[in-house]
Order: sequence, then C-alpha cells, then structure tokens
Amino acid sequence: MAKEVQDGVEIPLLHIADPTGQAIKAQGITKIALLGTKYTMEHDFYKGRLQSEFGLEVVVPDEADRQTIHDVIYDELCVGVVKDESKQRYQQIIERLKKQGAEGVILGCTEITLLIQQADTDLPVFDTTRIHAEAAVDLALQQ
Repeated sequence: MAKEVQDGVEIPLLHIADPTGQAIKAQGITKIALLGTKYTMEHDFYKGRLQSEFGLEVVVPDEADRQTIHDVIYDELCVGVVKDESKQRYQQIIERLKKQGAEGVILGCTEITLLIQQADTDLPVFDTTRIHAEAAVDLALQQ
C-alpha cells in the first residue's frame, strides 16, 4: 500500500525496504536472506521492492522454516517469551540460508531482535526497525 499512501499524503513516505536496501548495498551484498512473518517472507511488498529497486537477490526459508519463524514470532516473541531452543532453530535456519548463498540476513520483524543479534551469526545482520528509525530521523533532520 506504500504507493497508495504516498499518493494520498503530501509528506514523504519512507518505505522500510528502501533504507534497508541502501544499507545492504553499502556493504556490497547482492544476495540477502529475509526473515519475518509469513506475510513478509511470502509477499512482494518487501522482497519485491528490494529486488526491483536495489537489484538484490532475496532468499527466504523453505515452507516449514517460514512456519517456524512465523510461529515463534507470534506464539513466543510477541508475548514476551524468549527461548534458547527457538534461538537455536533460528540460527539453524540462517545457516541453511547461508548455504544457499545468502551473504547477510534481514531481521524483517521488530520482535526477531529479541532473539537474534549480530553475535548470533557470522552473516551481517540488518535490523530493519533500527535502520528504518535512523532513516526517519535523518529525513526529519534534513527537512
């Protein structure tokens, strides 16, 4: 709905994928893993924009791993439950994506950072919440 929102307002819309794509490209990465809710991983509003606007190859986990990621977000992290077992499962999923050629990983849901940090993987981690917030502050300060 980003285009529709932008068309309906006079202030700039800062699409969350844009500063994330810029941060990924700045590190010279061309193939990136995307973790998030099933909606984020399966629909094109995020990964499609990274592909079309930044030329990135976006990989997502297989169906079973997407379900695991989604379930952990909603059944655990959203209710304040952080389990070592879930962290290990996420790390295993990230390793599988790395074997598929992913050079970094997008934490595309606010809650994932409760579980996964940069120290938990040797791939560069992109926390979209932080990247988006910093870009918003930068944009506001430029105004």
